[in-house]
Amino acid sequence: MSPSISIMQSSLQTEAIVDKRGRRLNVRKLTALDKLRLFKAAGPELSQNQPWLGMAMLASAVVSIDDVPVPTPANEQQIESLIARLGDDGIAAIARSEAFAQEDSLSDAGN
Repeated sequence: MSPSISIMQSSLQTEAIVDKRGRRLNVRKLTALDKLRLFKAAGPELSQNQPWLGMAMLASAVVSIDDVPVPTPANEQQIESLIARLGDDGIAAIARSEAFAQEDSLSDAGN
């Protein structure tokens, strides 16, 4: 298998987790392109705000909630709306997922 095929397959893999509210969240590890698009959506000031960006990265990893697809947020309002929808329980569950347990996502953010 070529390296590019391996990278593409790993970016499509999702992990199903359940938060304290009992919601089933499907999450995936963010790729470099996903992170670049998140920086663009956040804008220049928020891309430098580590706590905000960390929460945004967690929320952006969500593919679906209770098997209902979640579109990738494309601007600050959509990011904050998704974080509000997930709440503390959803964000905490995502932070404990395999997608984020294997790496320090903020150190990969390129800031």
